[in-house]
Amino acid sequence: MEKKYFTLDEANQMLPYVQTELALLQEIKRNFYRTYYELQQLKKRQPSAETDDEIFKLECRLDFMEMEMQQHINQMLAKGIQVKDIDIGLFDFPAVLNGDEVLLCWRQGESSITHYHGVSEGFAGRKRIP
Repeated sequence: MEKKYFTLDEANQMLPYVQTELALLQEIKRNFYRTYYELQQLKKRQPSAETDDEIFKLECRLDFMEMEMQQHINQMLAKGIQVKDIDIGLFDFPAVLNGDEVLLCWRQGESSITHYHGVSEGFAGRKRIP
């Protein structure tokens, strides 16, 4: 598969899609942890046919949420978007800047992409796009 590179305009045009997917991923993650907590509490109870059935249902729900999240992440990866951190909403877009391969970097709450960093630098190495 050929590597996708974004121009700054192309990456910025993807932000509404990224924001929608991020909100969905964050909601699924919150539900996952609530369900996981509920499952752990249920497992502490005295075993019975009813609790066994409920445990099975919760475990199935967790499996489904995990698959759903992975499907959304895979769709983003297929578009060339790198998902870095769902909790803080951090995404990278491969690009070429002044002949060098870089990652255009966007964080939830930013209105547009204004920073980049080297491929091996990470978020801490963010620089303003000239």
